[in-house]
Amino acid sequence: MNAVDDLRRINIFFNSLAFNSLKAPWDKSCYHPRNLGAHTKRRRHIHLSSSPTPVLSELVDQTEHSLAQEDYNYDSGKFAVFPSVQFLRNFPRNELFGKVVMVRFDTLILLQGMKEHKPLPENAFSTIRYLYNSRAKVILAGSWNESANPKVHMEGSLSTKSVADFLSSMLELEVVPVKHISGFMHIDVDDIKKPSILLIENLFCFKGERANCSEFAKELTSGVDIIVNDAFSESHKVLASTVGAARFCNSCIAGFYFEEGLYKLKKIIKITERPYMAIIGGSKLADKAAALQSLVSTCDGLVFVGNMAFQIMHARGTPIPMKLVETGALEEAARIVNSAKSRNIPVVLPQDVWCITDHVSENIQIASVHSIPEGWQPVDIGPRSLEEMSYFLSESKRITWIGPLRFSSRMQDKDGTFKLAEALGTLSNCNVTFIRKMEFEESFWKSKSYSHDSFLESAAVVWEVLKGGKLPGLLALDRAYPFEVDWRVVYDDPMRPLVVDVGSGNGLFLFGMGRRRNDLNFLGLEMNAKLVNHCLDDVHQHGTHNVHFIATNATSTFRSIISSYPGDLFLVSIQCPNPDFNKPQFRWRMLQRSLVEAIADNLVHGGKVFLQSDIEDVAKRMKEEFLIYGKGQLEIMETEELGWLKENPLGVPSDWERHVLARGDPMYRLLLSKVENRD
Repeated sequence: MNAVDDLRRINIFFNSLAFNSLKAPWDKSCYHPRNLGAHTKRRRHIHLSSSPTPVLSELVDQTEHSLAQEDYNYDSGKFAVFPSVQFLRNFPRNELFGKVVMVRFDTLILLQGMKEHKPLPENAFSTIRYLYNSRAKVILAGSWNESANPKVHMEGSLSTKSVADFLSSMLELEVVPVKHISGFMHIDVDDIKKPSILLIENLFCFKGERANCSEFAKELTSGVDIIVNDAFSESHKVLASTVGAARFCNSCIAGFYFEEGLYKLKKIIKITERPYMAIIGGSKLADKAAALQSLVSTCDGLVFVGNMAFQIMHARGTPIPMKLVETGALEEAARIVNSAKSRNIPVVLPQDVWCITDHVSENIQIASVHSIPEGWQPVDIGPRSLEEMSYFLSESKRITWIGPLRFSSRMQDKDGTFKLAEALGTLSNCNVTFIRKMEFEESFWKSKSYSHDSFLESAAVVWEVLKGGKLPGLLALDRAYPFEVDWRVVYDDPMRPLVVDVGSGNGLFLFGMGRRRNDLNFLGLEMNAKLVNHCLDDVHQHGTHNVHFIATNATSTFRSIISSYPGDLFLVSIQCPNPDFNKPQFRWRMLQRSLVEAIADNLVHGGKVFLQSDIEDVAKRMKEEFLIYGKGQLEIMETEELGWLKENPLGVPSDWERHVLARGDPMYRLLLSKVENRD
């Protein structure tokens, strides 16, 4: 199809449509788009093929693993935890050029490299380099809290300049620290114009960061176009820089390091290999009880190698020194014991331990767990425990080790659990994953038994997910459509010109259009998944082959969805977006720059954009947004009285439009056409 045919089809389309009443395609009452109750959830008929995800070591160039949204079935029932989000890898690289991009980098990487001098992940800084090479204006933000007490003054610890120097050395690029004014970050316009990368001051010093203060988040993102969240280890926290800031930017997407962490987390949750064993280290059983119950319901056996082992012994009635008993843990430990019994899975506990006295590692001896001498502190499993645990785990096909390697970091010799970890690396056809803070010796990192993919540093994130909690930092990311639509299945002829209705609601408009024009395909993009399910059911029930619906946030996903359509996009409609007058800061969020640019870029030359609202201020705002951000490609077609179209040029009213006209109120309509760029 050439450009002349495109224009001819478009003109015929608009000339042929007449204003007629719209009859619903199903025998049900109409649902008011601004006052919708929850529909009964129905079976969704949708044809999708999951999009690929790159190999972690080459996140940009290769695609092998899938990160599509999944539900994971445990023995205890369905456990769905991961939403579908937008990744930097899928974001159009040309859209980064000249944009101000704030990267929330992972503090764990920073502290590991600067303070602990540990080897860093290969892709720790790949997000920053990628954005810089894409000619984006990069601003770095992080929170390096070295003390658990937020009241501790940070003077004398890691300064912003020292962090900037470290990042400069790692990136081999200039990183310039930026000062703050009146308690908020301040970025000078002149600073952004410079080719260097900017680093704002330590966010840990600001109460607004930890309190997720809306005002602080707004100030933090002033002038920022895109936020890239690469702080996976902090995704379980509610922070202004990761959660609150997402409300004030055009896009909030996941960086390469965040994507890698999410990929590993999904591998941990989704279990396919059996037998599957979990090794549990650390303490504070009461805080992790819900997560441990989840593991009990999933695993084929549990091995305890930390202080939690003594809480399980205590629940079983085994005498242990009272100084090892955690307050409030007995009841939860008893539940775990009973759950394991009900599933008939073994729970392996240490039989002997290495102990030290007076916190002096030179004074060390082996003791039975039943007779630890007074004044001695267990720091690692003993040789008998090592032998029994190694034998028990020898037939495993999948092992997850979560928590510290040892009872105590005071034990420095390579013995006990360290030897157990080394032994697991020799198992044939066994997938072993370590989830913990990185405290491995250099020789362990150089071991040929394990690769970087065997380690996930964000233990707190994993514990949160295992206990059924949400990850606010993940939920704040833009919801991208993580699938490739098989257009050949969705439509009889995917080469027909496409009409897209953004915010399609109950679908009445598109069903009416679809019945009139069999030579066109129609697509509805709607955030309300229940409405989409309802529409897809009716598409299936009535055998409609030129109308389809997708549950998505079009602001984030319009470009990725429509760019894969093999035919031409010649019409986009946005009808009656509902502003929230009770929350002025959200009033105009539905139509943002990223959506306007995506529409303008994907429209065929001569294609149209139809805008209408019953609120004149909303219509004016939409008009301004398209003229400002349309890149000079969109111009207003002929209007009528007071600059608005009197009649609907499409001839098919939406449900809300019919309601407005029935009560005698006006509609404010506008039609734009894509022309040659005159900028």
